[in-house]
Amino acid sequence: MSFMQSLRQAWARSGSLLCVGLDPEPARFPAHLRERPDAVFAFCAAIVDATADLVCAFKPQIAHFAALRAEDALERLIAHIHDAHPGVPVILDAKRGDIGSTARHYASEAFERYRADAVTLNPYLGRDSVEPFLERADKGAILLCRTSNPGGADFQALDCGGEPLYLRVAETIARDWNAHGNCALVVGATWPEELGKVRARVGTMPLLVPGIGAQGGDVAAVLRHGLDADGNGLIISASRAVLYAGDGEDFAAAAREAARTLREAIAAGR
Repeated sequence: MSFMQSLRQAWARSGSLLCVGLDPEPARFPAHLRERPDAVFAFCAAIVDATADLVCAFKPQIAHFAALRAEDALERLIAHIHDAHPGVPVILDAKRGDIGSTARHYASEAFERYRADAVTLNPYLGRDSVEPFLERADKGAILLCRTSNPGGADFQALDCGGEPLYLRVAETIARDWNAHGNCALVVGATWPEELGKVRARVGTMPLLVPGIGAQGGDVAAVLRHGLDADGNGLIISASRAVLYAGDGEDFAAAAREAARTLREAIAAGR
């Protein structure tokens, strides 16, 4: 089953547009986990198991694992999601983009080594830098468009023939790069009006929307500007607000409650 098929089925099955980002920071783990040799896996797997029925996807951030020399934990974690919660797609947040054989190795890393269903990509080196991902019709290519960080406007908002560059990026990807129907875009929750402009350009293409929770994105505004004609089309990502909702031995239950609250807020806005 392709990523897009899995995503649509997850939207329908869970009734949720919520994606939980998996960004492990051991200093914020509950005290009883910190000294365990498998603390990264144990923490993330507990979050996954506590929230899997409330989400449409999980999104592990590769740098959080690599900086801890915990790539093996990331492999185990994605395998655990696939085995214990089949049908919940995994988006590897890696923001890859490079040329030639390097891009092919990055694609192999994401899809063969880690077994991700989709990966975030940087399109600003041009189509050839992401072609190995685009040609994988079974996998998702989720390309940066209008990012949630304050500095995103430094380049993304530059005038490009009478319109901002991020809209040219959105239009080009939707028109020219999406031959397999496997593309999606990253548009931050912190820019809801821009989100609406992107939605108008790309139709029903899914939009991954980070910035809810700790970054201050407004759920109601995201839904108002970002939903597609079917009332879906969004992968609304929250990480720290869910992962670190509690710091005791009941951390997974606290994460579940935080995820449930976000899911209900999204459902009410739909």
